Amino acid sequence: MQLRSDAIKKGVARAPHRSLLKADGLTDEELERPLIAVISSQNEIIPGHLHLNTIAEAVKAGIRMAGGTPLQATTIGVCDGIAMNHEGMKYSLTSREVIADSVECVVNGHAFDGMVIIPSCDKVVPGMLIAACRINIPTVMISGGPMLAGHDRHGCQTDLNTLFDAAGQVTAGTMTEEEMNYLENTACPTCGSCSGMFTANSIQCLSEALGIALPGNGTVPAVYSERIRMAKRAGMKVMEMLERDIRPRDLITPASIHNGMVLDMAFGGSTNTMLHLTAIAHAADCPITMDDWDRVSDVTPNLTRIAPAGPLHIEDLDAAGGISAILGELGRAGLLDETALTCHGTMAEWLAQCPPVDGEVVRTKENAYMQTGGLKVMRGNIAPDCGVVKKSAVDEGMRRHSGPARVFDSEDAACEAIFGGAINPGDVVVIRYEGPSGGPGMREMLTPTSAICGMGLDTSVALITDGRFSGATKGPAIGHVSPEAAAGGPIALIHEGDIIDIDIEAGTLDARISDEELDRRRAAWQAPAPKYTTGVLSRYAKLVTSADKGAYLA
Repeated sequence: MQLRSDAIKKGVARAPHRSLLKADGLTDEELERPLIAVISSQNEIIPGHLHLNTIAEAVKAGIRMAGGTPLQATTIGVCDGIAMNHEGMKYSLTSREVIADSVECVVNGHAFDGMVIIPSCDKVVPGMLIAACRINIPTVMISGGPMLAGHDRHGCQTDLNTLFDAAGQVTAGTMTEEEMNYLENTACPTCGSCSGMFTANSIQCLSEALGIALPGNGTVPAVYSERIRMAKRAGMKVMEMLERDIRPRDLITPASIHNGMVLDMAFGGSTNTMLHLTAIAHAADCPITMDDWDRVSDVTPNLTRIAPAGPLHIEDLDAAGGISAILGELGRAGLLDETALTCHGTMAEWLAQCPPVDGEVVRTKENAYMQTGGLKVMRGNIAPDCGVVKKSAVDEGMRRHSGPARVFDSEDAACEAIFGGAINPGDVVVIRYEGPSGGPGMREMLTPTSAICGMGLDTSVALITDGRFSGATKGPAIGHVSPEAAAGGPIALIHEGDIIDIDIEAGTLDARISDEELDRRRAAWQAPAPKYTTGVLSRYAKLVTSADKGAYLA
């Protein structure tokens, strides 16, 4: 078999290259084998990444068992929880592109034959998947897996979002600082990606439907031995895919992208998945639009409600059969494209082995929470291109809401008002100039949404933004408003006190402003000066596309 790595290890002219590889300790026998990149985002900052060297060692064992030579490299990661509500969050979505670029550079720069990617957490998973689509050599993904949930003093499950809510409760006087300190020490009890169906776990679960990860990738907890065994199987699997010449673009196709969207609507994950899967589809040259998302949402039942949409966590979904259980029910309903190829066979073959749903953690189609998807595309004169909301995490009483706009030109200003008690029941908080270019970096806003919930306002106050939300966000929070304010989108033209009408069922988001008034305000609007003139954020702001396109770099 002709190997890609022959370019760095075959022939007289490659003696210098071989010498450098032998300086790594490689033998002639190892150099005869396929070279497989093992790309990890291991670091000592992010709990989801802390243990990834253990996963990488298991992957390398699997590669060696199957006749390959593994070589490990690493890339960066940004912890969204730690970066939340300060300048650091501007670097989170930005890091997705840095990660994709860095993986592409190291893998193509060294002519690897195949690749196993080991991401964990929000931007790292899509960043590595985007790179896999670009590089297009045989690839398997094995993530770090989810964190176990914590427990409060009453035995109820807790997670990172519990702490963000607690900050609002302490401010409101409904929780003591001592109670919050107990949660601080118990809510995140293990390594792994935060334990709800937040962004990291949502996209790790979607990778199963995309066919590039083995079943269980999204739900087997980080601390379970099964995760180590799965990592070894991933190492062996990439060698099989190399032998069969199966590549990411054979897996990530219009069929599997469709299946990913259907799964996303069924489990009602983070709204960020709409951003990331749209960008992944672009990288795989099978682009999707917000209209495609809307069509899938209209016909897909919401089968499960994992935190923050409900009290359960990823470990509970895993015990109920994991993503295989959800896909099995979707397959029986005829909602999946069974021709899609996965790294372990066709979707049809997988569905034939999927377990039945338990009826509680994962419901049947007939008994679904909703007969439409957990995520909803919103449009109107505020968001002509799109806005998105996690419909499944919105109280039914807030799916229709009208109220006066409370306008803030940054997340920081909005948080000051919320914690200062300046937001009243009925208000619609508008946070703008936080979009992909205007932020720059499209900050997640778990702090203001959790503060609203913690202060008991989530059943009376809505929030809209051209930024985005953490997967832990619940309540009537509409993000990704496009066009963004920095591009002159209508959200930039909203004035304090304008009445905003939200109808999540109908998917509409409008201000009670006439077209003539909007035109007058648009003529008077002036584009803001760039917030950054040097560094990565400056480059990102100049190159990034809008949220409805996936916020990839043009």
